[in-house]
Amino acid sequence: MKTDIPSTTSTRERPATAEVSADRALSEESRRRRRRSNWRYAAFYAAMTVMAVPFVFPTWWMITSSFKPIQEIFSFPPRLFPAEPTIQPYLDVFELQPFGQQYFNSVYIAVVVTLGTMLVSSLAGYAFARIKFPGANALFLVVLVGLLIPAEVTIVPLFQIFNSLGLINTHWPIILVTTFGAPSVLATFIMRQFFIALPVELEEAARIDGLGRFGIWWRIAMPLAKPALAAVAIFTFLHVWNLYLEPTVYLLSPDLFTLPQALTRFVDAYGGPMWNVQLAAATMTAVPVLLVFIVAQRQFVEGLAHTGLKG
Repeated sequence: MKTDIPSTTSTRERPATAEVSADRALSEESRRRRRRSNWRYAAFYAAMTVMAVPFVFPTWWMITSSFKPIQEIFSFPPRLFPAEPTIQPYLDVFELQPFGQQYFNSVYIAVVVTLGTMLVSSLAGYAFARIKFPGANALFLVVLVGLLIPAEVTIVPLFQIFNSLGLINTHWPIILVTTFGAPSVLATFIMRQFFIALPVELEEAARIDGLGRFGIWWRIAMPLAKPALAAVAIFTFLHVWNLYLEPTVYLLSPDLFTLPQALTRFVDAYGGPMWNVQLAAATMTAVPVLLVFIVAQRQFVEGLAHTGLKG
């Protein structure tokens, strides 16, 4: 009697065929997932591009219009690029105003106030975070109330004080008011929240090594607080750079003006704005600060994120 013996070749081919089919199915599934992922990324970036237009277009229009003659700025339909680009508005900026001196005024005031705010806020924030004394929370609440008081409320009494001291038409009122004003209060809050999040063991180890309170603040807390200090520096610099009310009240001489105050002085003989010259001055005022923020925005976001860890 003859029995059929299954072929070993066919039994070996079946698992191999099954494996090939499984690999094909997996590869097809991975391709489909990749396509869906690519479509999601494309849709996401397209949506972000559309949402960025209202923010990017005014800056683009400011920069391109600064190279246009006045009549071309208001031409219809508007042009995205200047038909006849000219640098004359940029030359007029320095001819009509001491713009170089005004630019220097804004830079050095912003730098001095930023450094002063970083020093004051780090000292005050460390004291509120680490030094326990009666009424500390109540005093900190009083400090925070300073954020609720508009600058317009205190501008008249401050003007009278500085006028009695003979400091009107100098940069001292702007430096002092902004260093110890609302920006410093917000900076103190940020630094306090950051110092609260630092491990107490670091200070205990430093105290064992013989460091005092000031040494711990300078050698331990400050090097670790670089992200928070970067955030304080960026928003303080931007705030001081854009100050308009205080320079308008305290400064009288064009040689002492800051940039926001100087931008309003580019007018023709009839008091009308010289649009292309104003846009050229605004471009030179805004673009450097915008570039600084773009470069340092990572440190800014990181510093604000660290302040919310605890407290």
